[in-house]
Amino acid sequence: MSSQTIPNEQDYVINPKKFVLWLLIVASVMLFAGFTSAYIVRRGEGNWEVFNLPSLFLVNTLLIIASSLFIQLAYSAAKKDQLQKVSSFLSITLLLGIGFCFGQWYAWKQLIADNVFFAFSNPSNSFVYVISGVHLFHVIGGLIFLAVMVGNAFFQKINSKATLYLNMCVTYWHFIGILWIYLYIFLYLYR
Repeated sequence: MSSQTIPNEQDYVINPKKFVLWLLIVASVMLFAGFTSAYIVRRGEGNWEVFNLPSLFLVNTLLIIASSLFIQLAYSAAKKDQLQKVSSFLSITLLLGIGFCFGQWYAWKQLIADNVFFAFSNPSNSFVYVISGVHLFHVIGGLIFLAVMVGNAFFQKINSKATLYLNMCVTYWHFIGILWIYLYIFLYLYR
């Protein structure tokens, strides 16, 4: 019988939890690459209605950029053990993320007011709803993770020696921010 030692997380080149996060990010990139590729192919087949994107999509883009700035400030504050700032910056990030979600909802209402419906008769309309809706699903997942981080920050469980989960949250949040910027530019250019 040989005794095997169980490796610590510090023994790995990359933390296993971070590795799983990166796998999820790669899977999401592939999902949205598929959506945008299908969009381009279907657009080339004709029967494509051109319409204006809701102005709220731009506002939401600014909200997601601002939220990325604040979550980065929270991470920097955690590295310096500025615990009050961590709580404040994470709370602001959470509020901006919630604002983004409501902004998407109202953007869809703008689309409906402009007679742009989710309908199989015109795929251009449906693609906008599917792409922005699946992205919103990713944002909601990020908000849940972020809410846990806000709770941890208020109970002072985040500091310079305990930043793994905050780092993962920051990585994911930046990813969904960059993803939205890409999607907004893509939808704007390929209407």
